Amino acid sequence: MKKLVLLGGGGHAKSCIDVIEQEGKYTIVGILDKKEMLGEKVLGYEVIGTDEDIAEYVELGWYFLISVGQLTSAQVRKKLALTLQKAQAKIATVVSPRAYVSKYASIGEGSIVMHDALVNAGASVGKHCIINTKALLEHDVIVESFCHISTSAVLNGGVYLKEGSFFGSNAVSKEYAKSADDAFIKAGSVFKGVQ
Repeated sequence: MKKLVLLGGGGHAKSCIDVIEQEGKYTIVGILDKKEMLGEKVLGYEVIGTDEDIAEYVELGWYFLISVGQLTSAQVRKKLALTLQKAQAKIATVVSPRAYVSKYASIGEGSIVMHDALVNAGASVGKHCIINTKALLEHDVIVESFCHISTSAVLNGGVYLKEGSFFGSNAVSKEYAKSADDAFIKAGSVFKGVQ
């Protein structure tokens, strides 16, 4: 199995760890986080360094996944992705064996598709996205990079979600709705476009 380093050891990392273990494609060798977390463990995986150590692990040929969550902004995830890109790091893409991703859909590198998510035919997910538990991306949905589709969110056919957007838990979109960049769609809302 490929060796994997997680960037971020918070709550979202726990969900990522569970999916990574279930998929069985990567072995998690450790987590990079803040200095004050060094030596601590998250679900049994040790915080082995900080973001400053990325280059060291790139040299070893290990893979990386950004496991920092995304609520109000994608800026932290974007900054980490840029650091990884500059270091020419190998980036993991993770899909839960309990998710359904159509063979006619595409998932960008660095993205994670969590348990029971559905990504239907013609859907396209960009880089470093979170497709969270029980999210539904219907046919021809486009989700640009650095988006977080939250738990049980529904993006109906042809929706276009632009870079850095957050789509809240149990929110539902109108078909073919299009967002602005960095849109914030509240949990439980009906999304008709822009924001």
